[in-house]
Amino acid sequence: MDDPIRHPLAYARELRGWSQRDLVAALDRAARRHGLLSGADKSAISRWEHWRKTPNTDSQLLLAEAFHVPLSELETYGWPYWLPGRDEPLPLKATHTVRALHDAQRAAMDRRTFMTFSAISLGGLAAQWAASEPEHLSSALSGKQVDGELVDWLEGTGNKLTAMPTEQRQHAARLVDAHLATVTDLIEDGRYTGTTGRRLHRLAASLATTSGWHRFDQGRHWAAGKLWEAALQSANAAGDRDHGAGVLSDFAYQANWLGEPKVSVDQIGHALSGVSHPTARSLLLLRRARAHAALGDRSACYRDLTAAESALAVETADPAPGWCAWMGPADLAVDSGRCLLDLGRTDDAHALIAEGTALLPRARDKTRGIFLTYRARSHLQARDIEQAVAVTTESLDLATRIGAPRCVTLVRELAPAFKPYRRVDGVPELLDRLRTG
Repeated sequence: MDDPIRHPLAYARELRGWSQRDLVAALDRAARRHGLLSGADKSAISRWEHWRKTPNTDSQLLLAEAFHVPLSELETYGWPYWLPGRDEPLPLKATHTVRALHDAQRAAMDRRTFMTFSAISLGGLAAQWAASEPEHLSSALSGKQVDGELVDWLEGTGNKLTAMPTEQRQHAARLVDAHLATVTDLIEDGRYTGTTGRRLHRLAASLATTSGWHRFDQGRHWAAGKLWEAALQSANAAGDRDHGAGVLSDFAYQANWLGEPKVSVDQIGHALSGVSHPTARSLLLLRRARAHAALGDRSACYRDLTAAESALAVETADPAPGWCAWMGPADLAVDSGRCLLDLGRTDDAHALIAEGTALLPRARDKTRGIFLTYRARSHLQARDIEQAVAVTTESLDLATRIGAPRCVTLVRELAPAFKPYRRVDGVPELLDRLRTG
């Protein structure tokens, strides 16, 4: 497979068949039209495309002229997302569900690793979902009749695939994709009753969500977003409001992970309008608290943490929706601790993170790896360097073993905090691993 494209500028060049030297020439031509010198060379282009430097305003104006992008889009989308090749989600309609599923499957094979939906388009999609009522499926399409026995088997197999622990799921990703392709074909070409159609769409939503998380863990955020868009379309067609809310919260989690907590807060606000189960509300409130903490909004963070704890304590006879059935005291404790860590309450944070990590079931090793990284960060802030080294090493080993590059990246982001402690035993070796891992 070709090397992945990791920056929108490189993708914009590829769309036009330009080399870096060709782009330099285009910038020179644009600058000369204004009696200027562009000041750009191949080294500058390379730094921009490797996320090492952001072009200044003058250079961005020249880039916009070279790519024929309206100046209004520079302010609307910001660097580098105004560049050509930007993607927009489809309107939330039953007639677009199959197209969204096919687009998602193509995106899973795409080489772009940088792309995510813009805050503007993602906000519009969430607002559509919050205001929409699921459309009724037609009773039949062209093709063969889809009987209940086949759907029973598809659901049973799909449930097994989506319930796999992360360490096993990394080896079954192609099976999930193939299962999703089969379900998509049946939705598109089969004949079925409204009840059977809703079951197929609900299954497609579940499979697309799981497949999206696999891409997210691989750092392939555009593919993850396309799969989650398909999941949202499918959940909407099935009338499954709970799962739709879960997909919006996945988008919100991704936004916070990528450093856009304000987008996360807005997304979860829409998602909360569609859930009633206390476990689902607890998870959404906890994720919003994380975003508030990242924004430094103490009062909003504490308010959501209190509400999340209260919701999780509510007893109900109805099981939690599948997308949040794993949510429990371990998650509440650790993510509450991470909020306090962001807000500077290191001692309280450390106690909560340690408590939650101890409660986590062994099957959730990916989550354990993330929790261990939070714990290492709390040790670093407390200047307990030996413990930080031990916990970071454990987290790196775990993330490498389960095949989760996103988690490996999270661990590697700790490297700058270790550099002042190079003389402490174990730190030089750990820094070598973080640099080359």
